[in-house]
Amino acid sequence: MPKTALRRAFLFSGHMIDVPDRARPRFPPRLESLVAAEISNNLDLFRPTAVDVAISSGACGGDILFGEAMLARGVPLRIYLPFGEADFIEKSVSFAGGRWVERFHRLTEQAVTQTAPDSLGLGQAGEDPYERTNLWMLAEAKRLAGGLIVFLCVWDGQGGDGPGGTKHMVEAVEESGGKFQWIDIRRL
Repeated sequence: MPKTALRRAFLFSGHMIDVPDRARPRFPPRLESLVAAEISNNLDLFRPTAVDVAISSGACGGDILFGEAMLARGVPLRIYLPFGEADFIEKSVSFAGGRWVERFHRLTEQAVTQTAPDSLGLGQAGEDPYERTNLWMLAEAKRLAGGLIVFLCVWDGQGGDGPGGTKHMVEAVEESGGKFQWIDIRRL
């Protein structure tokens, strides 16, 4: 009897495309193709297959690039949103333009998409919805793959513009004993 491959969860967190006129550029649109290539190259190191699962949110930039790369490899994609879809698009996708909104919709049509309010209920007072979603994605990765997690991030090594960004996810993964594959956007 052939040995069955163990399921791995490919967990992702990464920067969004910069808002227009961002004071200190972090992920300017001109880096999109370089970031996409780096995500692809890093995934190729692990050879994800349809046995695995991809877990991310759906913001413009890294999340969408990761989702597209995983679907192109035939890996089932699960998208976790901190709010309902319309609110999420308004806060984390549409500012980058209609092309990103279209790409978001193409991903969600092919993915299992869940929202925190529907799956977890209303958050507690003072709880950041982005941090809550990061921890939810990490817990889901552990649940779905029994701890076999490959965490990939596109990050500048700094704190974000608010709570719940990539730095928070890196810290949560490290606190849980995990390691991460880091695409340092400063080097692109």
